[in-house]
Amino acid sequence: MKARLSFWLPTLLWLTTTGANACSACFGKSDSPLAKGMNAGIFVLLGFVLVLWIAFGSFFVFIVRRGRTVAGSAPSESDDSHLE
Repeated sequence: MKARLSFWLPTLLWLTTTGANACSACFGKSDSPLAKGMNAGIFVLLGFVLVLWIAFGSFFVFIVRRGRTVAGSAPSESDDSHLE
């Protein structure tokens, strides 16, 4: 009985349901306010990702510049003036 019910119940539900209506963004109406809002949200999220990548890259530029500054101000081994 359980096997028959597991086959017929989805089939019965599929046959008795009416067609679902898609939203305007999924249906392809690209000039609707819903589609414009979704596009704006996508661009905002892309903007956040871009800002994070710029911050990540500038952090490494900062580290490289700081390393060059520190390496340039450190006394070298051939410079013995600090021993006198």
